[in-house]
Amino acid sequence: MPDHRPLRVLVADDDAAMVALLRALLGALGHEVAATAGTARDAVALADGCDVVFLDHQFPDAPGIGVIEAIRAAPGAPAVIVITAHGSEALAAEALRRGADDYLAKDAGLRELLPSVLERVRRDRALRAALEAAQAELVATERARAIAEMNVTLHHEINNPLMGASAEVELLLTEPGLAAGQREGLLAVRSALARIAEIVRRARDLEHAATTRYIGGQAMIDLHGGAAAGKAPMRGNAALWIADADLARIVGMLLGHAGFRVERCGDQAAFTRTTGSAATTLAVVQAVPGGDPLGGARLARVRGCRVVALVTGDGTAARAAGADLAIALPFDPARFAADIQVLVDS
Repeated sequence: MPDHRPLRVLVADDDAAMVALLRALLGALGHEVAATAGTARDAVALADGCDVVFLDHQFPDAPGIGVIEAIRAAPGAPAVIVITAHGSEALAAEALRRGADDYLAKDAGLRELLPSVLERVRRDRALRAALEAAQAELVATERARAIAEMNVTLHHEINNPLMGASAEVELLLTEPGLAAGQREGLLAVRSALARIAEIVRRARDLEHAATTRYIGGQAMIDLHGGAAAGKAPMRGNAALWIADADLARIVGMLLGHAGFRVERCGDQAAFTRTTGSAATTLAVVQAVPGGDPLGGARLARVRGCRVVALVTGDGTAARAAGADLAIALPFDPARFAADIQVLVDS
């Protein structure tokens, strides 16, 4: 489900009437004005911990757009919506170039446009969070691959001499006339070798690089970890024809969690071949704004998969071109997989 938690907002404007208006409008939408600032310096100082900053374009001490970079430079930086005077399109363009997420003019349309601007900001932030998760998952996948390669070497290089050492210990235990201390020592060695063999076996079967804490907080791979979390039921293959690499990572992660085996196709032949496979139940394409509504993708003539187009706009052209579902960018990651599951299952 979408994340509809209230946004923490900083209103940075030295106009008391505008501050009061935004406080009232944001409150009516269920959001919290966590702080207000009347100077550019205070806007930078108070931005930490906020989700959104409404930033006036001019303050007594400095231009508002001059501190956008400073606000956005902090880790977990808030979105910035610049408030401009009516007719300041050039100023708004400069604010966007400096890193603002959007802008609103101080005119009669502010009340009407505010909800859609906030929703767009919320979706952008959710997509950024999803991208970070996708990148972390990519790192985890590479780590798991490295662990798997290491395990092959580990099993070969340790297991063989380990078996030889165990055999030698068993032979020594059959020798007559062993002193009690010698037998006790050999039994301890046998127990230690058996423990090593069990650890090698667990490492060989390791699929997930779960970690636990060792002395001093040092992370170590947990070879005693419990069962992996349950996976979503398999829903078939998903073919991606998405030009934007970051967007492709987000979509791939979300679909992977939803139970699809994902393939990002690098050329038209691969995409056509994949969408023609009986195992492929979904194709996701990225429309070209103002151009091809399916991003130039050519689907297999005979296919059983549903087609989803990621579009800028209302998606009418994409549906007319054969898409079963058009999803507007930026989409809501919390709803994306659920909407596609409904489509594929219908």
